[in-house]
Amino acid sequence: MALRLDNQGFSDALVILGSAGIVIPAFARFRVSPVIGFILVGLLVGPAGLGSLVPHAPWLYYLTISNPESIEPFAEFGIILLLFSIGLELSFRRLWAMRRLVFGTGAAELIGSAALIGIALHMLGQGWAGAIGLGLALTLSSTALVLPLVGTTSPVGRGAFAMLLFEDLALVPIIFALGAMAPTASDEGWVGIAGVALRGGLTVVAMYLGGKFVLPRLFAQAARTKSPELFLAASLLVVIVASVATTAAGLSPIVGALLAGLLIAETEYHSEVEVMTAPFKGLALGVFLITVGMSLDLRLIAKNWDMLLLAVVGVVAVKAIVTYLLLRVAHARRGVAAETGLLMGSPSETTLIVLGTAAQAQLILPSTASFWQTVTAIGLTITPLLAKAGRVISRRIEARSGELPPAPEADADTGRTVVIGFGRVGKMIADMLTVHGQPYVAVEADIDSVSEARRAGYPVLFGDVARAELVDRLNLPAARALILTMDDPVLTVRLARRIREAAPDLPIIARARDMAHATELYRAGVSEAVPETLESSLQLSEAVLVDLGVAMGPVIASIHEKRDELRQVIRREAQLQREPRIRRLKRLGEQG
Repeated sequence: MALRLDNQGFSDALVILGSAGIVIPAFARFRVSPVIGFILVGLLVGPAGLGSLVPHAPWLYYLTISNPESIEPFAEFGIILLLFSIGLELSFRRLWAMRRLVFGTGAAELIGSAALIGIALHMLGQGWAGAIGLGLALTLSSTALVLPLVGTTSPVGRGAFAMLLFEDLALVPIIFALGAMAPTASDEGWVGIAGVALRGGLTVVAMYLGGKFVLPRLFAQAARTKSPELFLAASLLVVIVASVATTAAGLSPIVGALLAGLLIAETEYHSEVEVMTAPFKGLALGVFLITVGMSLDLRLIAKNWDMLLLAVVGVVAVKAIVTYLLLRVAHARRGVAAETGLLMGSPSETTLIVLGTAAQAQLILPSTASFWQTVTAIGLTITPLLAKAGRVISRRIEARSGELPPAPEADADTGRTVVIGFGRVGKMIADMLTVHGQPYVAVEADIDSVSEARRAGYPVLFGDVARAELVDRLNLPAARALILTMDDPVLTVRLARRIREAAPDLPIIARARDMAHATELYRAGVSEAVPETLESSLQLSEAVLVDLGVAMGPVIASIHEKRDELRQVIRREAQLQREPRIRRLKRLGEQG
């Protein structure tokens, strides 16, 4: 059967895949978050964007999404896969260890923020029932945006995940409670909430017991077939069945997805499942973000910009302050609490669901629901910006507070080596410098890494070397050597060029990704560039040739020749007057 060109599914798929394959890489080139990129794509191709011009320019039909509701199921599936992937990274033991944070801090954040927002709205003229509904809706934060930005293992990620998990668990009871508060509702609404709690608890227990028995056998059979397609189908089947089961019990489908991930995480197949489902999660989340962008109407925003701005700032401020205070009570560091508060400040995609429920229950007017839906869409759009602002504020707070061990002096004394970047490579170099009694100071921009390193006794200075004033404070001309280990090729080249101009005689040794990066670094003036992929590739080649039975002598000789050949390429491309130093493997005759 031939596919018609005016097929709506064909048109929507063209827009979604086009944005994922063309537009988003363009945003990445300019270092714009893909989250913002997808939202802007939705704004551009939605009914309030180019879609409004389709009657005048029919060819735009193929570049727009004319029916936003048609792609919403895919957006919801993206959120389900996100929670599933989070479950794969967790374990029941870790979840149990977080129970106080989830049911203590998480519950207090939801109730506290909802109460403050509700009281403020009531003082502005909203009825009590509607104020409660709006407070509960706006206090929810976006799992789909927050967790991909910070993960679940960092200090910020752990606090955010605990609160988001409680919100996800509370979503369905909130919806039932709002229905019970409707003017036409009876007391049976509260009985329904109790029934949901009972059915949900029994469903979760049954899924846990059944999953422990069924899942290892299911994935073992799929693995024996050696068919990636069957393994993927089994993974998606588990996610969908778990989501359907919790939905049937009255809970949110994302609770089932999270539980499915937790169950699979206890098996030996979790790594394979995570790899298989990752592409689907990323694309489906992109669809969700496009739907967020399509809900924005620039004309409406321009008309009510002052009220919308006040509403967004008010909601973010209340939630950020409540989250900050609760995390401080839970003994979180000031910087972590501040960053988490800003990150959790925006409303959520689930806010739209609760707003719709409140409107349907006649707790708020349709016009009020529409206004707060726009506020929610704006809040989702600025979430990556809030995350970036939170990181900056966190670094400044913790750098000025007394929570970290004392920082080493920034000025590099004569004879001291400066290591910029204190990740796995920088730490290894620092250990070797210590073994041989060479004094050094390290500089790192990640405050959590700095905190951990200082507590372990490493002399690490917190700072961002992208700022010229920090580089000046390091007094690099007086240093004995400079080692650049950052995993940022562009910044490394720019920094090497700037430092070489300021310190012509300073030895600069830099970590390079590959030959091309090493060539750029030599042009920028480094003394030595070490291309990590080059050396690892040669060592892998040596290992595989020896394992294949090739004699050691010819193998080492060929590796040596290859290294010489690559050395000459770098020398020619970088226009060096000497040969770059790339580690030599000794010949057989030189060993021993």
